[in-house]
Amino acid sequence: MRFIIDCDPGHDDALALMLAATYLDVIGITTVFGNTSVANTTRNALALMEAAHFDVPVYAGCAGPLTGPLVNAESVHGKSGLDGADFAAPNRSAEDTDAVTFIVESARQFDDLTVIAVGPLTNVATAINRAPDIAGKVREISVMGGSTGHGNVTPAAEFNVYADPEAARDVFRSGASLRMAGLNVTSTFGIEATHIAQLRAHKGLVARELGGALDFYLTRVGDLRRRNFAPVHDVCAVLPFTHPELIRHQEMHVDVETQGEITRGMTVCDQRGRGASEETPADTQRGNENCQVAISADTVPIQNLIVETLTTLP
Repeated sequence: MRFIIDCDPGHDDALALMLAATYLDVIGITTVFGNTSVANTTRNALALMEAAHFDVPVYAGCAGPLTGPLVNAESVHGKSGLDGADFAAPNRSAEDTDAVTFIVESARQFDDLTVIAVGPLTNVATAINRAPDIAGKVREISVMGGSTGHGNVTPAAEFNVYADPEAARDVFRSGASLRMAGLNVTSTFGIEATHIAQLRAHKGLVARELGGALDFYLTRVGDLRRRNFAPVHDVCAVLPFTHPELIRHQEMHVDVETQGEITRGMTVCDQRGRGASEETPADTQRGNENCQVAISADTVPIQNLIVETLTTLP
């Protein structure tokens, strides 16, 4: 099975990239705006691949949403998007082909392609809108975004979806096979100070520098969210393919609110279950589920897996 990682590195993106590149056949990384500018996310992806000695091409993608204002998460991830790390400037550049074209061409070329999207869904939506046939060609689209409940940018909206609700809506309505890891799971655990100390003391460049990055990230989320861990949101979209026993999903119908005055960017997850009931007349019974939604994860084994993966890298 082949994979494209669509991302906006980003501290948790960096962890997801390392996990994916270690265990999966990643044929390309596509970058998008989000945690910082697309110029920064592209540079960060290139630097991470080079530092870890992964020969994976990087394709630069969309610099802003389909519509609406441009937002970023530099208040959490810093101006570079990966503050706290000091990787050398990459020697290579992004590929000449843009991210959207690469996604479309890959979906048409390979019959075993999965797209793991852990940033705003602008690249993926643009690819599907340009070439609707690829929604039925990709094996799966695994999204880190949304939530069955609370948001983090607003009470209702998670950042990746809030950054481009129209793109998220287009993806969830595309008919593609979908999987979603939302804040209801991803915000409940993460890397703690003891893990960071272990990484920072390691002799490997990647472990040491990402330890520094996670230290910065932990301080920021501690100040902003009053947490004693740095969430590893994006890793949860990779786990179903590397370690599926560590995360569990439930089939639901998911759609995205784009118009609500206070709910724009909300993922509306139908958790009522299948079948008619006294409260649900037969003509509106369930059966239109379109997404496998994460509902729980084994936190300690995931923490250990992240540390183990980083400390085996150069």
